[in-house]
Amino acid sequence: MYGTRSAGARAAVAAVGAVLLLAGCSSSGDGDGKRGSGGAITQQPKAADPFWVNPDGNAARQVAAYEKAGKAADADRIRKIAEQPTGEWIGPENPEAEAQGFTEAAQKADRTALLVLYNVPHRDCGQFSQGGAADGNAYRSWIDGVARGIGGRPTTVILEPDAVLHMVDGCTPNQFHEERYDLLRGAITKLKALKNTKVYLDAGNAGWQHPDQIFQPLQQAGVAQADGFAVNVSNFYSTQDSIAYGKQLSSKIGGKHFVIDTSRNGNGPYTAGDPQQRWCNPPGRALGEAPTTNTADPLVDAYLWVKRPGESDGSCKGGPKAGDWWPTYALRLAEAGK
Repeated sequence: MYGTRSAGARAAVAAVGAVLLLAGCSSSGDGDGKRGSGGAITQQPKAADPFWVNPDGNAARQVAAYEKAGKAADADRIRKIAEQPTGEWIGPENPEAEAQGFTEAAQKADRTALLVLYNVPHRDCGQFSQGGAADGNAYRSWIDGVARGIGGRPTTVILEPDAVLHMVDGCTPNQFHEERYDLLRGAITKLKALKNTKVYLDAGNAGWQHPDQIFQPLQQAGVAQADGFAVNVSNFYSTQDSIAYGKQLSSKIGGKHFVIDTSRNGNGPYTAGDPQQRWCNPPGRALGEAPTTNTADPLVDAYLWVKRPGESDGSCKGGPKAGDWWPTYALRLAEAGK
C-alpha cells in the first residue's frame, strides 16, 4: 500500500546527494526554515527538527515551477511541503549510491537523514506497490548496500512498512513468514551495527485494533534490537489515536519507543467508500503536525513525514501509479494543512 517510485524517478534521485555536494546546494545548518514567498528551501531549526530537508525533492521542484509560471499562491502552498524533511525511499537498483548520496547531503547540512527501506520479497501482496527483492539473498545484498552507503553518518531508518502487519493479517502467505522474520532480524542487526543509525520497525497503524496479535510477531522480527517501531506510515490516523495505539503496543514489548508518520493525518482517516481502499489517495485529507522531536509523549521519539505528501498511493481515485508525484493532490493537502 506504500507509494514507490518509478525507475526514472529512482534514477533521478540516485544522483541527488552527489549533485548537492558538488554544487554546494544543500542548505547549511544555519537555515532557519522560515516560511515565506520565494527563496531557497532551507533547513528547519535543528533543536526541534534535526532531520534533513531535501532542497531538490519533488515538492521543491514544483515550487520552482510554479514560481517560474507566476503562480505565486500555488508555490506558497507547495512550499508547506517542500520546507519539511520527508523520508527518502531507497530504490532497488542502487542502494549504496542512494543511501550514500542522501546521508552525505544530510551530514553536510548538519542534519540526520531519514531513509525508508521498502524492498522485502513479496512486498505488498501483489497490490499497488507490489515488488521487492527477488529472493532472500537479493534482499540481504540490498541491505548490505544500504549499510555501506550509510556508513557512520547520522541516519534514522524506517524499516519495511507493512512487512510484519501483512504476516499478521493474512496478506502474506504462510510459506514466506519464516524467511521474512529472518530477513527483518538480519536487517536490524546489520543497520544497528552502524555507528549512528537508528532503526524503527514498522508496526502498522491505529486502524489495526488488535495489538495483542502483532506484538509477538514484532518480537520475532527483532524489534528488541531496534530503537523502536513506527506507526501510521503512509496512513491517516490522528496523532492522538496513533499515540494511544503505540503506547498499547509499547507496553507489550518492553516499553519500546516509537515514531509516528504525521505527514497526511491532519484531518484523520477517510471513512467513506470501499473500506478496503480508504487508504488510497483519499479526498479531503490534510498535512499533519510538522516533523519534530518535541512530541506530546516521552515514548514518542518523533513525528515524521515518512510518506512524502503529494506522491500517489496508487492508481486509484484518479491518481497516477504508486509513488509518482501528483501536484493536484499535493495542493489539496497543503490547502487543508496546518
